Amino acid sequence: MFNLIKKDFFIQKTQIGFLVPLIMIFAIFIKDIHPAFIFLMASVFIPLNAYIFDQQSKSNILLNSLPYTRKEIVNARYIGAIVYMILSIALAGGILYIFQFDYMIRDMAIAAGLFCLIASFAFPLFYFLKAEYIFIAAFIGFIASTIILPPVFRFLAEHLTTITDFITSLSTSALYLSGAAIAIGLYLLSWVVSQFIYQRKVF
Repeated sequence: MFNLIKKDFFIQKTQIGFLVPLIMIFAIFIKDIHPAFIFLMASVFIPLNAYIFDQQSKSNILLNSLPYTRKEIVNARYIGAIVYMILSIALAGGILYIFQFDYMIRDMAIAAGLFCLIASFAFPLFYFLKAEYIFIAAFIGFIASTIILPPVFRFLAEHLTTITDFITSLSTSALYLSGAAIAIGLYLLSWVVSQFIYQRKVF
């Protein structure tokens, strides 16, 4: 399974070469951007590119002909995503530090949580849909969220004051821990869903 995780790095060596100068551009020229966004951008780069590459090259057909079970293939993808997220965030942190771009550990934690949330929804879709449809689905989801979420939040703020009062009464650390628990929980649930989809997928 380690070889499955390692292959994403070797396949994407060229693309990874673009990640470092991209982070440098943000660090040098775009000082007003939130550091969590830079960490998030770095963390999703390798895992999402790996999914897109596998879809376009149809490498899943090759992987299923090798002595790996489908469970191992999915496990390698999810474990590898966490490994590359940690390494990418560490790389981005080092570059930002060199260029004296201010950030805190909290920004890394926020990016890691957002990565888990994005991956939780994106990874099963990559097993369920073709790569070209993923971008269509993401675009439709973005448009729908901009239309639907504002009135939903207004409704919750007006009618569920007990819940909103409870949330605002929580300490910052409690909010971060709750967010981390939700993100990790969704990631694990996504892992199970991807296993279910991939076990039944026909190549």
